[in-house]
Amino acid sequence: MKKFFKHLTIGRVLTYVFLIIGALIMVFPFYWMITGAFKTSLEIQMFPPQWLPSSFSFDNFTEALEKAPFATYFLNSVIAMVSSVTICTITTILGAFAFSKLNFPGRHIIFGLLLGLMMVPFEMIVITNYRTIIDWGIYNTILALIIPFTSSIFYMYILKGFFDSIPDSLYQAARVDGCSNWKYLWRVMVPIAKPSLVTIILLNAIASWNSFLWPMLAVVDKELRTLPFGLYAFVSEGGAKTELMMAASTMIVIPMIILFIFARKQIVNGVARGGIKG
Repeated sequence: MKKFFKHLTIGRVLTYVFLIIGALIMVFPFYWMITGAFKTSLEIQMFPPQWLPSSFSFDNFTEALEKAPFATYFLNSVIAMVSSVTICTITTILGAFAFSKLNFPGRHIIFGLLLGLMMVPFEMIVITNYRTIIDWGIYNTILALIIPFTSSIFYMYILKGFFDSIPDSLYQAARVDGCSNWKYLWRVMVPIAKPSLVTIILLNAIASWNSFLWPMLAVVDKELRTLPFGLYAFVSEGGAKTELMMAASTMIVIPMIILFIFARKQIVNGVARGGIKG
């Protein structure tokens, strides 16, 4: 403890102060949402605000589930997330391996062009994706929520950076021993790249779970809505009370908060390892 205070400078104190203030600003909305989910309508509207509910009752959650089929929305989100993450992980592994270890004409040019696509916002290609699912006849189906998210240049870039850090001599030795590219990929490269793969899976899962714009365009039936779109419809169509909206929002956010708490180290380590070559 003495060593800590000995190395404490004004700059470091100010840094800690700003970090604490920033953390409080970011955490407060989640605190207000979760506590609001247990408050009554009167407690929500009190001024000055009541920081804690008088009793932690689950009545708001029960009423929210009765007014909208959040269980169905949850199932749709899980199906879309698991399917898109599984397929995207496979395409990412194959693409990253091809660009990292296979020599074919125009490899660097093609990868550079693909990286350029990262500069294009999703909102600019949403119309093209919309026309595609209509032409394929999958509009207003669960497949429409999955197909556009089955590949990602960003995740491929992260994994390629990790694959590049693995010495080529290991690949050449495996090839001399008669190991095929397919076997080398799944038996050597994938096990070594687990930190980056875990990061990719977690980031993809969070992005899929929180997706709002695309489900709103891709499906119409109430039974096919995902949680974010279902929450929007719950508020706009039903004129939800604030406490019910807080309860519904909590049900949507809590799974991702828990996932991030347990996996934050893997996300940071995976991105760091994927961006460092050597």
